Order: sequence, then structure tokens, then C-alpha cells
Amino acid sequence: MTLQAHPTGAPAWVDLGTPDIDAVRAVYTDVMGWSISEGSPEFGGYCMAVSSDSEVAGIGPLAEGAPPAWLLYFATDDADGAAAAILENGGTIIMPTHDVGDAGRFVVAADPTGTVFALWEAGQMPGFGATGRAGAWAWCDLRTPEPDAAREFYGAVFGWEYAAVPMAGDEYTTFTPKGASFPAGGVGPMMGHDNLPPHWLSYFAVADVDASLATLERLGGTVLTPVFDTPFGRMAPVLDPAGAASVIMQLPTG
Repeated sequence: MTLQAHPTGAPAWVDLGTPDIDAVRAVYTDVMGWSISEGSPEFGGYCMAVSSDSEVAGIGPLAEGAPPAWLLYFATDDADGAAAAILENGGTIIMPTHDVGDAGRFVVAADPTGTVFALWEAGQMPGFGATGRAGAWAWCDLRTPEPDAAREFYGAVFGWEYAAVPMAGDEYTTFTPKGASFPAGGVGPMMGHDNLPPHWLSYFAVADVDASLATLERLGGTVLTPVFDTPFGRMAPVLDPAGAASVIMQLPTG
């Protein structure tokens, strides 16, 4: 067992469930600049995406009945104990604790508002090798019609601390994992997307967002809104060709 690489409750990994691994491998290689391994038959063709020698994401087969989507994992040093805490606080276990060889153990769950997420107890694979830079995962938002209930749940399970973001409205807050020195994501309402189920939305950073968006569209993806600038970077929400949603962003200088 390796030492836990990420604080408890911090985003630790993200992977894509998709119906055609080979097709999206080509897309994310060009859009994100990733080097993506050939999948391991032992794990259903699961691939690792690498950026500048750091493992940054996974791509795997679609679970039966599930839509194409990115699944966000939060770090834990005790997957069984965290699963029990999820149940005690009104959540649901979708896939019980499961070993992935010597890489680690995971649980797939849903919070009381219906948002699916996972836990990662690191073994030989600690999780993200890099975050917050071009070519890597950079941020996440929970979008739910019940943000207060979600904050109560994740605070009880992970010990998150919350802070308001004045420019984002009364219902949106950032969350900081216990013991961490900076926020790792946000929790807020559906932001006008009430036709969608509650979801965790991952943000991925690139060196040139306009070029990456043009490449995505050329390869069959969809840019959902025109690219826009914020104090936190230039970004746009997108769907890959299989329909998995994310945000592609360019981090601000400095």
C-alpha cells in the first residue's frame, strides 16, 4: 500500500466511460495533447492518459446502462469506512468497494441529491500525477438543484469547508478538503440546466483553448456555448463525440 497522495476528500482521479475507447483516444490525443496507452484486456481495455510524464486521466468501457460521462473520484484512506459514512448520511452505494489489482480500491456512489461520484483508496496508483496545468484536470463543479443538501452531505462524509464566491451568486460556494490550503472545486445550483440530472462537471486545462475547441469540433465534438473569459480563465463547456460533458479552459497567466 502506498501513502495516500491526495488529502481525504480531495479530487484524486477522473475517468471517462465511453462506448468506443479507440474513437475517443484519437479525439483526446489531439484536443488535450495526451499520450494515451493501449488498453489492458485485464481491465476491459482501460487506458491511461499521460501529459508531460504524469498520469492525468483514465478512459474505460461504458458501464451497462450508463451514459458516456466523466466520473470524478475523491481520495480516501479507508474506502469501506467512507462507504459506510455515505450510507449513514443519506447517500447510495452503486458499486461496492472493489479492488483494481494492486492499483487501489474504489467505490461508486451517489449523494442524496442523485449525483454520482466515486472514492479512490490508493494502492500502487496514487491518482492524479498532476493537476492545475495545461494538459491536466483543473477544477470541478457540483451542479445540483439542492446545493445546501449536497454541502451538508459532503461536509459530513469528507469534512469539506465552504466559502462563498460573491460574484457567483448566493447559492454557489467553493469547497476545500480538510487539511488542504486552497479550494478544489465548487458546489452550486444547476445554473439554467434544469433539464439535466445533477452531476459533477470536470474542467480540463489546455495551452490554447480556442485551438483545442476548433480541433474538438473538427473531430465531431460540440462546443455548447461560445468561448468566454472569466477571472479564472478562458473556457467553454463541451461534449465529446460520444456525448460526455466537460469544460475546456485556458488558465489565466499567473
